[in-house]
Amino acid sequence: MKKITAAALLAISLCAAQAYAGPAPHSEVAKANIYLTDFEKEVARAQGADMGRYHNRREALTRIRELARLYPDDPKVQELVRRASIANMKSKGDFLEISPEMVAYKKNEEALRERFRKMNQDEWQKKLAESSPITKAFPSPDPLQVNIEDYIGKYVVLENVLYPNNQFIGMSGEYIHVGKPSSGYYFVDIDGRAWLGPYEAVKRYRRFVDASLGESISFTVLGKITGVVAESPEAGETKVAAAAWGWIVQPAYLYAGERVMARYDASHENSGTFYGEEEVEKIKDGWYTVKSVPDNVDPKRLMEIFATAIKEKNFELYCQCIHPDRQRSDTGKSLLRYHWDLHQERFQKEYVHAFFDEPEITVIKGFTGGDDLDDFFMSADQKSAVSKGSGEVEEMAIVMSRAFEESGKQRGSKNRHELRRKGNGRWYVNTYDVRF
Repeated sequence: MKKITAAALLAISLCAAQAYAGPAPHSEVAKANIYLTDFEKEVARAQGADMGRYHNRREALTRIRELARLYPDDPKVQELVRRASIANMKSKGDFLEISPEMVAYKKNEEALRERFRKMNQDEWQKKLAESSPITKAFPSPDPLQVNIEDYIGKYVVLENVLYPNNQFIGMSGEYIHVGKPSSGYYFVDIDGRAWLGPYEAVKRYRRFVDASLGESISFTVLGKITGVVAESPEAGETKVAAAAWGWIVQPAYLYAGERVMARYDASHENSGTFYGEEEVEKIKDGWYTVKSVPDNVDPKRLMEIFATAIKEKNFELYCQCIHPDRQRSDTGKSLLRYHWDLHQERFQKEYVHAFFDEPEITVIKGFTGGDDLDDFFMSADQKSAVSKGSGEVEEMAIVMSRAFEESGKQRGSKNRHELRRKGNGRWYVNTYDVRF
């Protein structure tokens, strides 16, 4: 048997009554106000997000609706209706109109992606023509039935090379297995720079050109057969019980998502590049709406520049925004890039724009001259002595952000960003890893 709420009982008891001009019972107005106040508090705690479930919503709105039906002219009931309407709308989350400027970065990235896709597809076809590879890789030649020397040094095209899904460490090295027992195996050698160089280049492509490429990539590999080995590959829960013979393939070119081609280049600083990499910054430079951080930037404006740098894929500007202490070590630099990738993914899949509240600034170290109480109780000499003894002033600013989806709906509640500055220096983002 369902439990009947107090609001439902009120509705049942009054359903046959007719509306009239008299005032609503004080006790019913007071009860409705209690539930409405609690509902308003729930909505306020959500900070513009759609929480989905509110404990006091149904009770508050049901009571007020029944009172409005019976006492439509009561000013107190009318006020409850007004407040309830506002709270109910806010409970659905905040909305705004997404302007073309807010999503311009997506159109720019789409144009850049298409430009590189065509460029890399053409180059991929050239490399295939130049290397005359084995294009029908399966069933693979059986190493026990053919002359191995006839295949050493030949190129082969392997599709659906899954990394990290099919990665494994064998007795003779680290590989990605391609194939199956019934059709034979190729083992793509990923132990050295011939794999790592191009793979890192693909990551740079994703980082600076096309964040939609994703983490789990199905590669097409153009590589050279360098030998034969017996290995027991495993991928996830699928394991090969016995060792299987397969051809070792050293990758020469990686082709990812039919968008980008990366190659091994022993003379290059990163030992790998993607085709057209040297042109990326020249192309993107025309997009940038902000190119540097002013020395006198305030915390709110700095957060706006920080978000813009991420949206426009301006990695140099992104680094300018972040506190130098967070990027001195190799670990710090690695984390910087890791969270850049996360920010790129979020602005692709979760939200398209962020707004920022005015900052709350506090002194966390040193003495800046005091407040009105210090002004009353301390002399100028006392203030000077305290200032000298307290060391360099360090300030912290807290800026709250709200992110909005492409539909215009706010995504989640507000998020807290911390910024720091020392003395009269510039503000820097300290918690650069926080989502918007």
